[in-house]
Amino acid sequence: MEPWLVAIVASVAFAGALLGLRRSRRTVARMLAAAGASSTAEPIGAVNALRDEADRTAQELAAERHDHDLLLEWLAQGLILIDRDLRIVAANAAAHGFLDRQPGSLMGRTVIEAFLDAQVETLARTALDQGSAVGEMARPDPAARRLLIRARRSAAGGAWLVLEDVSELRRLQQIRAEFIDNLSHELRTPLTTVSLLAETLTREAEAAADVIPLKMRDRIGKIEVETGHLVQMVSELLDLSRIESGGSIGAVDQLDLGQIATDSIERLRLFADRQGVTLRVDRHPPLPSVQGDEERIGQVFVNLLHNAVKFSPDGGEVTVSVRAEAGRVVTSIADHGVGIPKAAQARIFERFYKVDRARVRGETGGTGLGLAIARHIVEQHGGTIWVESTEGVGSTFSFGLPIPAEP
Repeated sequence: MEPWLVAIVASVAFAGALLGLRRSRRTVARMLAAAGASSTAEPIGAVNALRDEADRTAQELAAERHDHDLLLEWLAQGLILIDRDLRIVAANAAAHGFLDRQPGSLMGRTVIEAFLDAQVETLARTALDQGSAVGEMARPDPAARRLLIRARRSAAGGAWLVLEDVSELRRLQQIRAEFIDNLSHELRTPLTTVSLLAETLTREAEAAADVIPLKMRDRIGKIEVETGHLVQMVSELLDLSRIESGGSIGAVDQLDLGQIATDSIERLRLFADRQGVTLRVDRHPPLPSVQGDEERIGQVFVNLLHNAVKFSPDGGEVTVSVRAEAGRVVTSIADHGVGIPKAAQARIFERFYKVDRARVRGETGGTGLGLAIARHIVEQHGGTIWVESTEGVGSTFSFGLPIPAEP
């Protein structure tokens, strides 16, 4: 190829690189092919071919850039692109609106200048270092807006910040939490009174013996049982509301899950003996400590153990296994009960969800909140919870909590 053709192609390729063309190699290849085909023709013909190819490429890129910019402007979420120095190099209209800035005024500003919040700057640095980060900030405006910020490192360098206004969502969550809290408090007092009265009636009916007909004694007993279910539901509903609000985690300590498993079994020993179920603990050392609220983690153990015992047959066995694997401590609670249908396993941790077929000994089942509470507690501790079950064989509920990194 003639030297002057190589120089022209190199110049065009360099211009494409300055424009940030991802397709520059393909474009240059096409231009080289055009130049090669014209190498035997007049030099002016070769230059015209290269110019026409460059014009077509520029038009294609301009159309793509226009569609790209139009899409960004249409998005309801705010999008901000920052470089490695935490300076804004691109931002759409929604981002300017969320931050109360004039269109185009964010360009060149640092993250701290744009958001006036050091936490957002820390979030952006975390995304650059670790790949992603999520946070929330309150805007200092009369509407007290709250912005959810998701940051993710860009493959081309820098990071994307995605802004979403969650003010209405947080307001509705607060209304729901206050409603449940007030309702629970309003119901708790009368239900406690009814429960005490039902318990008194039961004792008096038993003391009266044959004076009160057997059918009436049975009905009084059912009133006591159902009242107890209502009291439990109100308590668990209030507990779940507090957990979901994010303010339920107490003091964070170093926890020995093997010891908590042993203590939880002792708490439920009497209940298991009444059901004719044997409880056993398998601790697989070494067991590193995990960080968390001991009372809440103990609640997870009790909820899962109670379900396992309740749905186990007479003479059955429930095994609690605690082991370390893949950077976390995993606890598994296995029973040999009725099992859970496969179609129901995806919903078993939802609030109020109960599997109709998973009933035993004529019981009406629980409130449907115990597993939902367990899931929220585990997730608040940075862990995961899951179930493996086969109908007629049994179920194994497991949860894993991360092992903290060495200081």
